[in-house]
Amino acid sequence: MPDVVVIGGGPAGSTAATMLARQGWRVTLFERERFPREHIGESLLPASMPVFEELGVLDAIRAAGFLPKSGASMVWGKDRERWSWYFSETNRQYPTSFQVWRPDFDKILLDNARGKGVEVLEGHRVLDVLWEGNRATGVRVAPPGGPELRVPARYVVDASGQSGIIGRARSLRQPDDSFQNLAVYAYYEGAERLPGPDSTNILIESFENGWFWAIPLHTGRMSVGAVVDHRLGQEGIRAAGPDAFLAAQVAATTHTSHMLRTAKMVSGPHVLRDWSYVSTEVSGDGWVLAGDAACFIDPLFSSGVHLALTAGTLAAALVNTALRDPQLAAEARPVYQQLYYQQYSHFRELAKLFYSSNMSIDSYFWEARRRLNAEDGASPRQAFIRAVAGQPPRGYERVVIDRGEAPPEFVAGLAEFNDARSRRAAEFARLVESGALGDARFALAPGALVAASPVLGDMQFERGFVVRTAHRPEGVPLSPAAARLVAALDGTTTVDEAIASLVAGLEEDAARHLARGAATVLQTLYIEGVFEPLAAAAPR
Repeated sequence: MPDVVVIGGGPAGSTAATMLARQGWRVTLFERERFPREHIGESLLPASMPVFEELGVLDAIRAAGFLPKSGASMVWGKDRERWSWYFSETNRQYPTSFQVWRPDFDKILLDNARGKGVEVLEGHRVLDVLWEGNRATGVRVAPPGGPELRVPARYVVDASGQSGIIGRARSLRQPDDSFQNLAVYAYYEGAERLPGPDSTNILIESFENGWFWAIPLHTGRMSVGAVVDHRLGQEGIRAAGPDAFLAAQVAATTHTSHMLRTAKMVSGPHVLRDWSYVSTEVSGDGWVLAGDAACFIDPLFSSGVHLALTAGTLAAALVNTALRDPQLAAEARPVYQQLYYQQYSHFRELAKLFYSSNMSIDSYFWEARRRLNAEDGASPRQAFIRAVAGQPPRGYERVVIDRGEAPPEFVAGLAEFNDARSRRAAEFARLVESGALGDARFALAPGALVAASPVLGDMQFERGFVVRTAHRPEGVPLSPAAARLVAALDGTTTVDEAIASLVAGLEEDAARHLARGAATVLQTLYIEGVFEPLAAAAPR
């Protein structure tokens, strides 16, 4: 009997399975197809590179010959000229990613899982999940050419992609009203690449009915797809068929049609419906959703594989915790959902901002998507800032403001937010440079609250603390030592006194190391607005 059953061998499933097998658990992965198999989503992000390193597949990915991707080129915003941005502008460690051929890429990840001790059974279709009440207890499987099997397990990871076995069975899936789109895509040979340093970039071109992607591949093919309103797409495909519909969309573009003018379609067209959705729950007793089984977001920022890898890693941490400490796992499930949707919301809000900023085309598609609606009553600025706060810089926000026409209230709000961060960073730097930091006193900002909460550790959740603020309601994770430091800074204790109490009783080297770490934590939290404006110590 396996400890864990993983449904699906795509990036989310293979990542979760690999991580769990490395923790010593018996893992069985069921994949209904036989790899390699075709799949869309060829353009990767540099943010995925650390996960590839952790999985041990980065060398294999590099050796596969995939094209390097240095950024993206876009026809979007104020004019119809093509412009580009590059990962190197914001990511020095990983200035490139890859344009991958998904059949080969996914097989690399799945073979890696097999090599790490996962029992991988291809051609096995999971029919449904077994339940005892609300607790998942295993799966029912249809093997190739054999009788159905009932496979018990202590935990089930549903990485079944858009099939969404658990999500559909339990009615968890909800369409995302902000992105009611449909994609029609095909593969071409003989397409022209972009010139010069952009030759391996993805091209994203907006047009009257939506937007196109064009991704060059090392096979000589190019992946080309149109994202359109779902009603227009369904009606057009019914009336003309997918071939004629896609050809009409290509003809409505400038740059994409130029790249394809001598190309030949060799695969497709393929149609993807139900484009964007979320799940009301992503984990429960004995089960967790990962990747497209949990949510799918508009592909504008090529986020699909990255979200799948992130979800696979987070899911593995939750399952590893549950198998060791079920009570802690029950407390960690809401944190898993928060962490998962924080990543999801980042790309969702950026896509909404990009759509809202594209004022150069007047059509139903763009009018319907030029809204920065906030579902929870927050202003558009607050909703966006919540999503991006604490995220590593990716450069998208700057590009939107430079190239598009973002709503004035958003531009003003973002400028205010960035100015406040810059001001606090400068204030802290002046304290350090003047030698006055040790005598400064801090107090939590109004509304800031430190609370006990599970936090993500090394492939497991641990008991810890978070500090919540108005624009970080999900909380900034704190180590136990950081939580003690925050508690000590109550407005009456100086920084030196707080750090002294933190390191009391430690050996000299350990005390010095912890004191340096405390100063870094203090700087980060102050810049994030966790503390009120600092003040020098008053005479006693």
